[in-house]
Amino acid sequence: MRSCAEKIMFKRWQSIWSLVLGSCMAVLIAGCSDSGETAADGQEKGKDPVRVAYVLNGALGDQSFYDSGQAGINRLVADYGIETITIENNFDAAKYPQSLESAVKWRADVIYVISYGYEELVRQYADRYPDITFVNIDTVVENSKGTITSINFSEEEGSFMAGVAAALMTSDPSIKGINEEKKVGTVSGMNDVVVNAFLHGFRQGVAYIDDTIEYKNIYVGSWSDPVKGKQATKQLYSQGVDVVFQVAALTGTGVLEAAAESGLYAIGVDSNQNGIKPGHIPTSMLKNVGNAIYDTFAAMENGTFEKGAVIYSGLAQDGVGLAIDEHSRAIMPAAMLEQLETVKAKVVAGEIVVEPYKGA
Repeated sequence: MRSCAEKIMFKRWQSIWSLVLGSCMAVLIAGCSDSGETAADGQEKGKDPVRVAYVLNGALGDQSFYDSGQAGINRLVADYGIETITIENNFDAAKYPQSLESAVKWRADVIYVISYGYEELVRQYADRYPDITFVNIDTVVENSKGTITSINFSEEEGSFMAGVAAALMTSDPSIKGINEEKKVGTVSGMNDVVVNAFLHGFRQGVAYIDDTIEYKNIYVGSWSDPVKGKQATKQLYSQGVDVVFQVAALTGTGVLEAAAESGLYAIGVDSNQNGIKPGHIPTSMLKNVGNAIYDTFAAMENGTFEKGAVIYSGLAQDGVGLAIDEHSRAIMPAAMLEQLETVKAKVVAGEIVVEPYKGA
C-alpha cells in the first residue's frame, strides 16, 4: 500500500499530466477547426503560401496580351501574398511539355495556362494531376475528368467596337491624316481561329457604320517580328488605308511604329497601347486577361470558384472593350466618342447582336 506522502505525490503528477494533455488537445483542436481559411490567412499563420504558375506559349514583353496576364499575377502577389512562377515558351513547341512538367514539379497549386498549340498536353496534365487547379485562358479546353476551367473572351464583341472606331475615323477627313478613300485594315499575326474571331468581329463593326468601307487584311505569319508588322502596315497605308487594327502580339509593335512614322493611325490590342505612340493610336481593343486571372483566383479564395466551368467574358462582363483616355480624346472628336458609347450600350443591352465566329 502507498504511504500518505506517496498518494499526495501521485495526485500531483495526475494534475500535471491532465494540464499537459488538455493543452495538447486544445492545440490540436485549434489546428483543425478552420478548414475554410484563405491563402492569405494561411500566410499569416505561417503556412506555406499558395503557389500559382503562369505558363505562356509565347513570351512577356509584348505590351499586350501576355503582359496583361502578368499584371494580374503581380496583383495577386500584392493582395494575397502568393508565390508565383512565370514560364515562357517563346512559341517553341519543343518547350511545351517541359513547361508544364516544370510547373508541376514546382508544386503549383494553380496553373494559369495559355495553351495555343499544346491543348492536348494540357488535357493530359489536368487528368494526371486532378488536385492542381488548371485555368485555361482565351480558349475552351476540356479534359476527360472535367477539371479544366476555361476563360472564353468574346473577341468578336471587343473587335466589333474596334471596327466601329476604325470606320468612324476613316469616314471623317477632318481628322488629320485621314483621306477621302474610306479604307481600313488589319495586320494579323497568324491565320488561326482566335485571330479570325477578331477579324470577324472587326468587319461587323466596320459594316455597322458603313458597309461600303473597303477592308484589307495581311497575315504576317509571326507573333514576334515587329519588322514584318511594320512592313505589312506600310503596305496597307500605301494602298489608301488610314486606320489599321493590329492583332499580332509583339509583331504588332511594328504596326504602332508604322502609324507614327507615316502620320496615320493604328488601333492597339489586348492592353491599353494608346500611349505608346501618342497622337497615332486613338484606342485599343482590350482583352482584360489580368482581370480575369485576378477574379478567378479571388473566386477560389471566397469559395465561389467552379472547377470545369467555362467563364464567358464579353462587353457586358467588362472582359473586352475599348480603352478610351486622354490620347483618344486628343484624336477623336467628342461626338465620335459619344457614338462609341452609344454603340457599346446597344451591344450590352442586346439591341446589337455581334455574330460569333464559327469557322475552324
